[in-house]
Amino acid sequence: MPKPQLLHFLHVLSFNVFAIAAVIATVTAATVTLQLKEAPQFYNSPDCPSITNIEDDPNGESSIFCSDQAVHVAVTLDSPYIRGSMAVTLSVLQHSSCPQNIVFHFVTSAATNVSFLHATISASFPYLNFQIYPFDDASVSRLISTSIRSALDCPLNYARSYLANLLPLCVTRVVYLDSDLILVDDIAKLAATPLGDNSVLAAPQYCNANFTSYFTTTFWSNPSLYLTFANRKPCYFNTGVMVMDLDRWRNGDYTTKIEEWMEIQKQMRIYELGSLPPFLLVFAGNIVPVDHRWNQHGLGGDNFRGLCRNLHPGPVSLLHWSGKGKPWARLDANRPCPLDALWAPYDLLQTPFVLDS
Repeated sequence: MPKPQLLHFLHVLSFNVFAIAAVIATVTAATVTLQLKEAPQFYNSPDCPSITNIEDDPNGESSIFCSDQAVHVAVTLDSPYIRGSMAVTLSVLQHSSCPQNIVFHFVTSAATNVSFLHATISASFPYLNFQIYPFDDASVSRLISTSIRSALDCPLNYARSYLANLLPLCVTRVVYLDSDLILVDDIAKLAATPLGDNSVLAAPQYCNANFTSYFTTTFWSNPSLYLTFANRKPCYFNTGVMVMDLDRWRNGDYTTKIEEWMEIQKQMRIYELGSLPPFLLVFAGNIVPVDHRWNQHGLGGDNFRGLCRNLHPGPVSLLHWSGKGKPWARLDANRPCPLDALWAPYDLLQTPFVLDS
């Protein structure tokens, strides 16, 4: 065979080999499913308030989904983080004095198979009070700017800004939790945080952090931008744990305020960190501070290497693996950090993977 024809043949052959390998990988990925265990059932203590049964209409005023006596918890839910979301759920229930009075509001991408997620949650938590809310990625994708870590650019990371629109109007207060944390205390204590007369959010805040580092020199060199913090004493807070007054959010149209800052970011780069800075721009200095025990964050290391970290000094009610390193990924890779052992008991993974026949 002449050399040019031989080279062409080898090129076509290599292309077909890679194409076949890609097809096999795609088919394999489609048939690999996580097998999650069923969690124990948890019951209310005798002094818990009685709330209308879940069998009522989820959209009706008499339903537990609209009860002010229920603790409403919002968590995002997608395939890469489903183990994390299930661990959050288990930890909340296990440490609650009134677990039957907790309602979970799971937010997922509109492109996700909601029926599959519903079946997955129901299999692990047959008695759980929950609803799933599809989030239209397109509503925020046009506003997202690239950040320092690609995982931060996922549209679902921005769903916390739209909870007031997604959840029923009858839900007036919700505790938002990221999918990479566990609670070791009763969530009702956090949910009962007083928000005063005007505050929309409560969260642990960290006034010793270098607040200026969350924004670029472009921001701090433009008075029309940085004067947004005039008459405020802004401090950093982590948006992975928040108590939110949804009525006040709706009345103040805070989703629009956040989107306006994201529009500015598209025109001039004023920050680097995904969905956090718009929250800081709108709320920093105006939130109700919560004890730091409710967000021992940063256990996933920084946004680049995800190295192991120790707990901050003081008591602990919630451990948060914010940062690049996630405990399930490190455990699967047999490279866990010491504190990942605290997350492992809440992992409902039955076997690493099962390949459907």
